[in-house]
Amino acid sequence: MKTVQLSSGRTVPSLGLGTWNMGENDAHHQREVRALQLGLDLGMNLIDTAEMYGDGGAEEVVGDAIAGRRGSVYLVSKVYPHNATFKGVQAACERSLKRLKTDYLDCYLLHWRGSVPLAETLDGFKALKQAGKIRDYGVSNFDLDDMEEARSLDGGDGIVTNQVLYNLTRRGIEWNLLPWSQQHNIPVMAYSPLESSTPGEQRVLLGNRSLLAVAERHSATPAQIALAWLLRQDQVIVIPKSSNPDHVQLNRKAADIILTADDLAELDKGFPRPRKGTPLDMR
Repeated sequence: MKTVQLSSGRTVPSLGLGTWNMGENDAHHQREVRALQLGLDLGMNLIDTAEMYGDGGAEEVVGDAIAGRRGSVYLVSKVYPHNATFKGVQAACERSLKRLKTDYLDCYLLHWRGSVPLAETLDGFKALKQAGKIRDYGVSNFDLDDMEEARSLDGGDGIVTNQVLYNLTRRGIEWNLLPWSQQHNIPVMAYSPLESSTPGEQRVLLGNRSLLAVAERHSATPAQIALAWLLRQDQVIVIPKSSNPDHVQLNRKAADIILTADDLAELDKGFPRPRKGTPLDMR
Protein backbone atom coordinates (compact mmCIF):
# COMPACT_ATOMS: atom_id res chain seq x y z
CA MET A 1 0.00 0.00 0.00
CA LYS A 2 1.11 3.57 -0.73
CA THR A 3 2.53 5.35 2.30
CA VAL A 4 2.92 8.95 3.46
CA GLN A 5 5.96 10.20 5.33
CA LEU A 6 5.32 12.71 8.10
CA SER A 7 7.74 15.53 8.90
CA SER A 8 8.60 13.65 12.11
CA GLY A 9 10.08 10.92 9.90
CA ARG A 10 7.35 8.39 10.67
CA THR A 11 5.66 6.64 7.78
CA VAL A 12 1.91 5.87 7.74
CA PRO A 13 -0.36 4.15 5.22
CA SER A 14 -2.30 6.47 2.94
CA LEU A 15 -5.47 4.50 3.73
CA GLY A 16 -6.53 4.14 7.35
CA LEU A 17 -9.63 3.55 9.46
CA GLY A 18 -12.06 6.13 10.81
CA THR A 19 -14.26 5.63 13.88
CA TRP A 20 -16.76 8.49 13.80
CA ASN A 21 -20.17 7.20 15.04
CA MET A 22 -18.60 4.12 16.60
CA GLY A 23 -18.98 3.40 20.30
CA GLU A 24 -22.49 4.82 20.49
CA ASN A 25 -24.34 1.52 20.99
CA ASP A 26 -23.03 -1.32 23.17
CA ALA A 27 -24.88 -3.83 21.00
CA HIS A 28 -22.59 -2.92 18.09
CA HIS A 29 -19.35 -3.03 20.06
CA GLN A 30 -18.06 -6.42 18.96
CA ARG A 31 -19.00 -5.86 15.32
CA GLU A 32 -17.10 -2.55 15.34
CA VAL A 33 -14.10 -4.19 16.98
CA ARG A 34 -14.05 -6.92 14.35
CA ALA A 35 -14.33 -4.39 11.50
CA LEU A 36 -11.30 -2.49 12.80
CA GLN A 37 -9.33 -5.71 13.30
CA LEU A 38 -10.11 -6.75 9.72
CA GLY A 39 -8.84 -3.39 8.50
CA LEU A 40 -5.62 -3.89 10.45
CA ASP A 41 -5.27 -7.38 8.99
CA LEU A 42 -5.50 -5.80 5.53
CA GLY A 43 -2.72 -3.29 6.25
CA MET A 44 -4.85 -0.24 7.07
CA ASN A 45 -2.89 0.23 10.27
CA LEU A 46 -3.74 3.87 10.99
CA ILE A 47 -6.79 4.31 13.23
CA ASP A 48 -8.31 7.73 13.86
CA THR A 49 -10.60 8.40 16.82
CA ALA A 50 -11.47 11.20 19.27
CA GLU A 51 -12.66 11.77 22.80
CA MET A 52 -15.81 13.29 21.25
CA TYR A 53 -16.85 10.16 19.35
CA GLY A 54 -19.47 8.31 21.36
CA ASP A 55 -18.40 10.37 24.39
CA GLY A 56 -15.27 8.24 24.60
CA GLY A 57 -17.02 5.07 23.43
CA ALA A 58 -15.16 4.96 20.13
CA GLU A 59 -11.84 5.04 21.97
CA GLU A 60 -12.99 2.05 24.00
CA VAL A 61 -13.84 0.18 20.78
CA VAL A 62 -10.39 1.00 19.42
CA GLY A 63 -8.75 -0.11 22.66
CA ASP A 64 -10.29 -3.55 22.29
CA ALA A 65 -9.47 -3.71 18.57
CA ILE A 66 -5.75 -3.03 19.04
CA ALA A 67 -5.25 -5.32 22.04
CA GLY A 68 -2.17 -7.45 21.44
CA ARG A 69 -1.13 -5.53 18.34
CA ARG A 70 -0.54 -2.00 19.61
CA GLY A 71 2.97 -1.81 18.20
CA SER A 72 1.79 -2.18 14.61
CA VAL A 73 -0.85 0.58 14.80
CA TYR A 74 -0.43 4.31 14.20
CA LEU A 75 -3.04 5.56 16.67
CA VAL A 76 -4.57 9.03 16.34
CA SER A 77 -6.97 10.71 18.75
CA LYS A 78 -8.30 14.24 19.16
CA VAL A 79 -8.89 16.61 22.05
CA TYR A 80 -11.95 18.86 22.41
CA PRO A 81 -11.12 22.58 22.05
CA HIS A 82 -12.50 23.31 25.54
CA ASN A 83 -10.04 20.77 26.97
CA ALA A 84 -7.07 22.23 25.10
CA THR A 85 -5.53 24.38 27.85
CA PHE A 86 -2.01 23.48 28.99
CA LYS A 87 -3.26 21.39 31.90
CA GLY A 88 -6.54 20.39 30.27
CA VAL A 89 -4.92 18.78 27.23
CA GLN A 90 -2.73 16.65 29.47
CA ALA A 91 -5.68 15.51 31.58
CA ALA A 92 -7.75 14.77 28.45
CA CYS A 93 -4.87 12.77 26.98
CA GLU A 94 -4.64 10.65 30.12
CA ARG A 95 -8.37 9.88 29.92
CA SER A 96 -8.03 8.90 26.26
CA LEU A 97 -5.05 6.67 27.01
CA LYS A 98 -7.04 4.90 29.71
CA ARG A 99 -9.95 4.24 27.35
CA LEU A 100 -7.58 3.10 24.61
CA LYS A 101 -5.68 0.84 27.04
CA THR A 102 -2.32 2.19 25.92
CA ASP A 103 0.41 4.37 27.38
CA TYR A 104 0.99 6.57 24.34
CA LEU A 105 -0.66 8.04 21.26
CA ASP A 106 1.14 8.13 17.94
CA CYS A 107 -0.56 11.43 17.11
CA TYR A 108 -2.77 13.82 19.09
CA LEU A 109 -4.85 16.44 17.29
CA LEU A 110 -6.71 19.57 18.35
CA HIS A 111 -10.19 18.68 17.05
CA TRP A 112 -11.06 22.20 15.96
CA ARG A 113 -10.06 25.68 16.97
CA GLY A 114 -11.73 27.12 20.06
CA SER A 115 -11.12 29.97 22.50
CA VAL A 116 -7.93 28.59 24.05
CA PRO A 117 -4.86 30.30 22.56
CA LEU A 118 -3.06 28.06 20.08
CA ALA A 119 0.25 28.78 21.77
CA GLU A 120 -1.07 27.28 25.01
CA THR A 121 -2.33 24.14 23.28
CA LEU A 122 0.98 23.70 21.50
CA ASP A 123 2.78 24.04 24.82
CA GLY A 124 0.56 21.26 26.16
CA PHE A 125 1.32 19.06 23.17
CA LYS A 126 5.05 19.66 23.58
CA ALA A 127 4.84 18.69 27.27
CA LEU A 128 2.98 15.49 26.37
CA LYS A 129 5.57 14.66 23.74
CA GLN A 130 8.43 15.26 26.16
CA ALA A 131 6.72 12.99 28.68
CA GLY A 132 6.39 10.22 26.08
CA LYS A 133 2.58 10.32 26.12
CA ILE A 134 2.40 11.28 22.43
CA ARG A 135 4.86 10.90 19.56
CA ASP A 136 3.41 13.39 17.06
CA TYR A 137 0.80 16.13 17.20
CA GLY A 138 -1.33 18.06 14.76
CA VAL A 139 -4.60 19.87 14.19
CA SER A 140 -7.99 19.31 12.61
CA ASN A 141 -10.40 21.60 10.77
CA PHE A 142 -7.78 24.32 10.31
CA ASP A 143 -8.06 26.60 7.28
CA LEU A 144 -5.05 28.28 5.68
CA ASP A 145 -5.06 31.32 7.99
CA ASP A 146 -5.18 29.03 11.03
CA MET A 147 -2.32 26.92 9.70
CA GLU A 148 -0.13 29.93 8.96
CA GLU A 149 -0.73 31.28 12.45
CA ALA A 150 -0.06 27.92 14.08
CA ARG A 151 3.16 27.45 12.11
CA SER A 152 4.41 30.85 13.29
CA LEU A 153 4.19 29.84 16.97
CA ASP A 154 6.72 28.03 19.10
CA GLY A 155 6.10 24.34 18.45
CA GLY A 156 4.15 25.04 15.27
CA ASP A 157 6.84 23.39 13.18
CA GLY A 158 5.97 20.15 14.98
CA ILE A 159 2.49 19.93 13.42
CA VAL A 160 2.56 16.78 11.27
CA THR A 161 -0.97 16.76 9.82
CA ASN A 162 -4.22 18.70 9.44
CA GLN A 163 -7.38 16.58 9.36
CA VAL A 164 -10.07 18.17 7.19
CA LEU A 165 -13.27 17.35 5.34
CA TYR A 166 -12.25 16.46 1.80
CA ASN A 167 -13.92 14.42 -0.91
CA LEU A 168 -15.09 14.77 -4.51
CA THR A 169 -18.04 16.97 -3.58
CA ARG A 170 -15.98 19.13 -1.20
CA ARG A 171 -12.87 20.22 -3.06
CA GLY A 172 -12.50 23.69 -1.58
CA ILE A 173 -9.14 22.93 0.04
CA GLU A 174 -7.62 22.55 -3.44
CA TRP A 175 -7.77 26.33 -3.91
CA ASN A 176 -5.06 27.17 -1.40
CA LEU A 177 -4.93 24.95 1.70
CA LEU A 178 -3.90 21.73 -0.05
CA PRO A 179 -1.12 23.33 -2.16
CA TRP A 180 0.20 25.14 0.93
CA SER A 181 0.12 21.91 2.95
CA GLN A 182 2.00 20.01 0.27
CA GLN A 183 4.57 22.79 0.00
CA HIS A 184 5.18 22.65 3.77
CA ASN A 185 5.16 18.83 3.98
CA ILE A 186 2.06 18.71 6.18
CA PRO A 187 -0.12 15.86 4.90
CA VAL A 188 -3.87 16.35 4.86
CA MET A 189 -5.93 13.65 6.55
CA ALA A 190 -9.24 13.47 4.68
CA TYR A 191 -12.24 12.66 6.87
CA SER A 192 -15.70 11.78 5.51
CA PRO A 193 -14.14 10.77 2.16
CA LEU A 194 -17.50 9.27 1.16
CA GLU A 195 -19.53 12.05 2.77
CA SER A 196 -21.51 11.36 5.93
CA SER A 197 -23.87 8.45 6.41
CA THR A 198 -26.77 10.81 5.62
CA PRO A 199 -28.50 9.19 2.61
CA GLY A 200 -29.02 12.51 0.79
CA GLU A 201 -25.36 13.49 0.96
CA GLN A 202 -24.16 10.07 -0.15
CA ARG A 203 -26.60 10.05 -3.08
CA VAL A 204 -25.14 13.32 -4.37
CA LEU A 205 -21.66 11.82 -4.29
CA LEU A 206 -22.14 8.16 -5.15
CA GLY A 207 -24.98 8.73 -7.62
CA ASN A 208 -23.03 11.17 -9.78
CA ARG A 209 -23.07 10.07 -13.43
CA SER A 210 -19.39 10.76 -14.00
CA LEU A 211 -18.46 8.71 -10.96
CA LEU A 212 -20.73 5.88 -12.04
CA ALA A 213 -19.18 5.84 -15.50
CA VAL A 214 -15.63 5.64 -14.16
CA ALA A 215 -16.67 2.92 -11.71
CA GLU A 216 -18.16 0.87 -14.52
CA ARG A 217 -14.94 1.09 -16.55
CA HIS A 218 -12.96 -0.26 -13.60
CA SER A 219 -15.58 -2.86 -12.53
CA ALA A 220 -15.54 -1.08 -9.19
CA THR A 221 -18.08 0.53 -6.90
CA PRO A 222 -18.58 4.33 -6.94
CA ALA A 223 -17.26 4.43 -3.36
CA GLN A 224 -14.05 2.70 -4.42
CA ILE A 225 -13.47 5.23 -7.18
CA ALA A 226 -14.15 8.13 -4.79
CA LEU A 227 -11.51 6.72 -2.43
CA ALA A 228 -9.07 6.00 -5.27
CA TRP A 229 -9.41 9.62 -6.43
CA LEU A 230 -8.20 10.81 -3.02
CA LEU A 231 -5.57 8.12 -2.62
CA ARG A 232 -3.86 8.95 -5.92
CA GLN A 233 -2.67 12.26 -4.47
CA ASP A 234 0.60 12.80 -2.66
CA GLN A 235 0.45 13.93 0.96
CA VAL A 236 -3.17 12.82 1.44
CA ILE A 237 -4.23 10.25 4.06
CA VAL A 238 -7.77 8.87 3.79
CA ILE A 239 -9.75 7.54 6.77
CA PRO A 240 -13.12 6.02 5.76
CA LYS A 241 -15.22 4.60 8.57
CA SER A 242 -17.07 1.31 8.23
CA SER A 243 -18.43 -1.31 10.61
CA ASN A 244 -19.32 -3.60 7.70
CA PRO A 245 -16.62 -6.20 6.89
CA ASP A 246 -17.59 -6.25 3.21
CA HIS A 247 -17.18 -2.47 3.00
CA VAL A 248 -13.82 -2.67 4.77
CA GLN A 249 -12.64 -5.18 2.15
CA LEU A 250 -13.88 -2.94 -0.68
CA ASN A 251 -12.23 0.12 0.85
CA ARG A 252 -8.90 -1.69 0.98
CA LYS A 253 -9.17 -2.71 -2.68
CA ALA A 254 -9.67 0.95 -3.62
CA ALA A 255 -6.00 1.54 -2.83
CA ASP A 256 -5.07 -0.73 -5.77
CA ILE A 257 -7.14 1.14 -8.38
CA ILE A 258 -5.14 3.29 -10.79
CA LEU A 259 -7.17 6.07 -12.38
CA THR A 260 -6.29 7.20 -15.90
CA ALA A 261 -6.04 10.76 -17.19
CA ASP A 262 -9.41 10.23 -18.89
CA ASP A 263 -10.92 9.06 -15.61
CA LEU A 264 -9.66 12.15 -13.81
CA ALA A 265 -10.92 14.46 -16.56
CA GLU A 266 -14.36 12.88 -16.35
CA LEU A 267 -14.43 13.23 -12.57
CA ASP A 268 -13.45 16.89 -12.91
CA LYS A 269 -16.50 17.37 -15.14
CA GLY A 270 -18.79 15.73 -12.64
CA PHE A 271 -17.17 17.42 -9.64
CA PRO A 272 -15.66 20.72 -10.84
CA ARG A 273 -12.48 22.09 -9.31
CA PRO A 274 -12.91 25.18 -7.10
CA ARG A 275 -12.75 28.48 -8.98
CA LYS A 276 -12.34 30.67 -5.93
CA GLY A 277 -11.51 30.47 -2.27
CA THR A 278 -14.31 29.33 0.04
CA PRO A 279 -14.62 28.85 3.82
CA LEU A 280 -13.38 25.50 5.04
CA ASP A 281 -16.06 22.79 4.97
CA MET A 282 -16.60 21.19 8.39
CA ARG A 283 -18.95 18.80 10.10
